[in-house]
Amino acid sequence: MSLKRRSFLAATAAAATSATASAAPATAEPATVDSFTYCLNTSTIREQTDDILKQIQIASDAGYTGIEPWMRHLTKYVDGGGSLSDLKKRIADAGLTVESAIGFANWIVDDDGARKKGLEEARRDMDLLAQIGGLRIAAPPVGAHRGGPRLDLFVVAERYRALLEVGDQTGVVPQLEVWGFSTNLSRLGESVFACVEASHPKACLLPDVYHIFKGGSDFGGLELLHNNAIQAFHMNDYPDSPSREEMNDSHRVYPGDGVAPLSSILNMIGGRGRRVALSLELFNPDYWKQDPLEVARTGLAKMKAAVARAVKEA
Repeated sequence: MSLKRRSFLAATAAAATSATASAAPATAEPATVDSFTYCLNTSTIREQTDDILKQIQIASDAGYTGIEPWMRHLTKYVDGGGSLSDLKKRIADAGLTVESAIGFANWIVDDDGARKKGLEEARRDMDLLAQIGGLRIAAPPVGAHRGGPRLDLFVVAERYRALLEVGDQTGVVPQLEVWGFSTNLSRLGESVFACVEASHPKACLLPDVYHIFKGGSDFGGLELLHNNAIQAFHMNDYPDSPSREEMNDSHRVYPGDGVAPLSSILNMIGGRGRRVALSLELFNPDYWKQDPLEVARTGLAKMKAAVARAVKEA
């Protein structure tokens, strides 16, 4: 099959997925309070501290059961002589699980040499995570996200499969992350297509309230994603202004403080007996000026309130 033909089919399939998703009916098995666990993505407090030990303590003191560290903070800890076995014990003693982590390996890029190095970086990241009990890692389209060509989605699927195979060797699952501002994988349908065509039993998505909105996808597409397609979900909200085109990461607000249809979203990703880790991921400069423990506590309370509203409205 020619590259041109494959690109056409990929685009057509992605469009069909989006159109079908928009018309999807409400789930017959809505979420319950037991459908979710609560995780702190350390971006939310990263300007107050990049010390992973402090981040773990804040997450625990705030009442979370999970944490989603950034790999740069974990690497800093290791480079400073920190013990991974000690860190694993500290996380467990704090009552936390490492639901996911944020890495930026260039697994998707066209350049063969750069992509090989990217997979090697991904392996190192996953090896570190495995040693502290990490379950998953984000796989955003880094290196193919600002300008450059639109990638053939079949090629993206092949490259994602290669990343998943690295995950098989390490025991950590890479989650294909939707990035709404990106040249590639900005749409929910594109990311779903790549997951399906990767044809790997552990293929899954890492969606985000803000990124789905930013990319222009209809939230209704989440209704099509059952079973293990979504295991972790980045929670946040967005205000009614500025416009979608002008909005950026800094505009993210606490869940419930914006205009996102959170009840519908939560009832689509939860339910059906699933248990999804809701990870609070914010980059709000106003929150970064505040006490990190108070920010973490506020975010957790607002996530739980959003879930309570969703269950009530189901």
